[in-house]
Amino acid sequence: MTTSTKKFSFLPNEADKIKHSIAGAVAGCVSSIVTCPLDVVKTRLQNQGKQVMDSKIPLYQGTGGTLKRIWVEEGIRGLYRGLGPTLYGYLPTWAIYFSAYDYFKLALAERRGRRTDNQWIIHIIAAMGAGASSTIVTNPLWVIKTRLMTQNETTSYRYRNTWHAFSTIYKHEGMKGYYKGLGPSLMGVSHVAVQFPLYEKMKIWLKEPNKDLSNISILFASSVSKMAASIATYPHEVVRTRLQNQTSKLSKYKGVWHAVKVIENEEGWLAFYKGMSTNLLRTVPASALTILTYEILVKRLNASSGKSG
Repeated sequence: MTTSTKKFSFLPNEADKIKHSIAGAVAGCVSSIVTCPLDVVKTRLQNQGKQVMDSKIPLYQGTGGTLKRIWVEEGIRGLYRGLGPTLYGYLPTWAIYFSAYDYFKLALAERRGRRTDNQWIIHIIAAMGAGASSTIVTNPLWVIKTRLMTQNETTSYRYRNTWHAFSTIYKHEGMKGYYKGLGPSLMGVSHVAVQFPLYEKMKIWLKEPNKDLSNISILFASSVSKMAASIATYPHEVVRTRLQNQTSKLSKYKGVWHAVKVIENEEGWLAFYKGMSTNLLRTVPASALTILTYEILVKRLNASSGKSG
């Protein structure tokens, strides 16, 4: 093997990039459809600030109570508000994320002169780079998703669908409107920096010699890693939801740190964990399903191309 060939031996080829993009996108869509009602509940609980609590509109109470109320007041449609932009968002998000994660991981290993896929520092940097890349590209869709999920019959603004929301935001708020909440979203990159290195480490701990990792082991590793990351980084989600949900006519929070101060002063530090139980109920099985689907698809795509591992 020549020096030039060895230099790029760890970088993914075009077929690998396409393979990981397809696997990631399909996996993300499957999990988002299954868990959309819980995502709506979580988002509405996160969005309940002092301004909402001081109004005559009754508060949403817990996961079960919120599910029941949405079902009674809005029907099945209410439980699937925001599914459109969620699906549009997951297609590029997971495609970009998994492709970028594998690329960064392998490229960083190559720069160190040897294949060190299981080194924590490589996994952390790769996860953060991939997370930031996908977040910046897809932030407009997450703003739309948040607004659709929080709107109900009493909301002052009404978006009919994803494209109506997209055009309305541009008309009234400009390009800046699409990037509300980007700051805490980028802060949330720390989430994947915890999740994926821990997931990779657990796969090593759980793998039996000379055997492929079982589906049960993949589910367990992905669930534990997702739960740990969610608990550690959850407060940024509340701040992000509040910022994303602000229209040009209603700007209570002036930025990330101002939002943190206002929420803490008005509602106390527990407000940063509103909807966390719902979030865990939604994201842990969703992440496990996403990663399991991804791993299975990668194996099958590898098998169909005659490539092992």
